[in-house]
Amino acid sequence: MSMQSAGVDSMLVFVDHAHGVARPVSWELMGKAREFAGKLACPVVALIVGRHLSGLASEAIAFGADRVLVADDAAFTQFRAGAYAAALKTAIRTAKPRLILVPATSEARDPAALAACALGIGLASDCQGLALDEDGNLLADRPVFGGNIITTVAFTEHPQMATVRPRTFPLPAPDNSRSGEIVPLAVELGELEEQEEILALDAPEASELSVDTANIIVAGGRGVKGPEGFAPIRELAKVLGAAVGASRAVVDAGWIPYAHQIGQTGKTVRPDLYIACGISGAIQHLAGMTNAKVIVAINKDWDAPIFNVATYGIVGDLFEVVPALTEALRARLGR
Repeated sequence: MSMQSAGVDSMLVFVDHAHGVARPVSWELMGKAREFAGKLACPVVALIVGRHLSGLASEAIAFGADRVLVADDAAFTQFRAGAYAAALKTAIRTAKPRLILVPATSEARDPAALAACALGIGLASDCQGLALDEDGNLLADRPVFGGNIITTVAFTEHPQMATVRPRTFPLPAPDNSRSGEIVPLAVELGELEEQEEILALDAPEASELSVDTANIIVAGGRGVKGPEGFAPIRELAKVLGAAVGASRAVVDAGWIPYAHQIGQTGKTVRPDLYIACGISGAIQHLAGMTNAKVIVAINKDWDAPIFNVATYGIVGDLFEVVPALTEALRARLGR
């Protein structure tokens, strides 16, 4: 079924959550949707899929939704891509949106792709920027060719869908005085969706902070020289209560898991403080962290590109600078 001929009268935001706790990117997209809605003069509709999520629906209104569609059914107790895609398809048919914004997270990007395929909707995936042209059509910035190039995807027909990386946009403040409508959404699952089954869930290690939500990140690059080189990085992060990040080069080398990768092919971050240790500053890495409020670069090469975006730069050996900085901060912070 193609949606190209359908009328459009709203903007739809898929709210991704973990057991009823919204992932911040959902509200980042809600803020962007409100911005676009002001220009396009259309309401913002949120979609929530899961179980017993009335509190989350109210939160969605506070963050900008005019109407919240809630697919609340036992079939959605656990994430299943096909079932969630069915909910998204139903929401699209119900809301008739001109724009559909979906977090580029593991539990949202797959349903978005499945729904777009089934309904014949154009989809720009893994976007790092969104804008509207003079006709109100979506312009989406996304990486191509393994993250080596950023291209702008232009849409001409509705609806227009994009999945967007976390921390691409600032997190808006909720307005608890807002009012909106909460509407149950009945979703009919087909035989294929009903047969999908979750066999096991492997939880990630919880011993370290995630770069997705950290206010402070200490990141290492090729200059750490090997897996053991992350020891001083981790020690500084521990003192600061920070997450440990990494460039693509060291992840590709197997020195640290992919969950720590920052850049076009990793995570996009927006911390208050970003400390780059032994990172030269390739454009692919810079694309994922230049929105940090304060950037401190530590590198032996005074001509490294990272210094072009740094708020403060330290030219020196990270194995000398980072331990000294750690001790100074430990004494200052009493940790």
